[in-house]
Amino acid sequence: MNTPKHEAPAGITGRSVSYLAFAVIVVAYLAIIKISGLLIGGWADEDDTLTTRGVVFTMLIPLGLALSFTYGVVAALGWWRPVMKDDRPVNRWVWVVPAILLGAILLGINYSALSEKGWLFVVCLLIATQFVGWGEEGMFRGIGVTVLRRHGLREGQVALWSSLVFGVVHLSNAFTGGGASAIPQAIIVSLAGYFFYLTRRVSGSNALNSVMHGLFDFSLLTGAVILVDQQAYVGTFAPLLAYPILAIVLLVKRRDIEPTRDANVTTVVSHSYPAPPRE
Repeated sequence: MNTPKHEAPAGITGRSVSYLAFAVIVVAYLAIIKISGLLIGGWADEDDTLTTRGVVFTMLIPLGLALSFTYGVVAALGWWRPVMKDDRPVNRWVWVVPAILLGAILLGINYSALSEKGWLFVVCLLIATQFVGWGEEGMFRGIGVTVLRRHGLREGQVALWSSLVFGVVHLSNAFTGGGASAIPQAIIVSLAGYFFYLTRRVSGSNALNSVMHGLFDFSLLTGAVILVDQQAYVGTFAPLLAYPILAIVLLVKRRDIEPTRDANVTTVVSHSYPAPPRE
């Protein structure tokens, strides 16, 4: 990605956050999910967590608490605009990223299995996965991207580091039953983080990527073998195929992501992403 370095304007909105402070915020976010899940997860059905009751106690409540924490942090920092709006556009062809993700979502949902689960289960799972989408996008593409931009990183660096942090955080699954599989998962999640980052930029807000993140997880969960009596659902491969397809497209078009800038035109940068003052 060829990206120009943006000069930060003099005005500063909201509080400043160091990298260490951001790390503490992320750890707190994870702790809320893990600890609350351990405390109330036992109230779910022991034999099958993917029941309505299981979704409520293992997903809906812990993720709802984490979501509240995320946007509580946004409010405390005074970062509503830089978190929810993105005024660093990319070329319009990048709309292919959310388009391919949407196609994969629609193909990947196991509609027949969901019909057997009942409407209440579907609604609870939809809400729970939206909590995942809005929580993680708010934390990593919202707060994370804003932190990196306020420290003056180039946009290519913002894309790289926000995606890597997103992947590294998922290594925590190794300590909660994921084992060695958490490593390839972290790599895949980092790639997904880049796709959601581009969706944020092309749409100009943090809303579309949040919704699609939740729907993508919903699609993956409905295709899980435990939803169809241990029989794999062929549509599960659609979301998985989206990764290599998008990776190839973005690799080929990597030099055409950022808008072409005329050297004689002054770049106007929003006051939403100022760098901290030098001491």
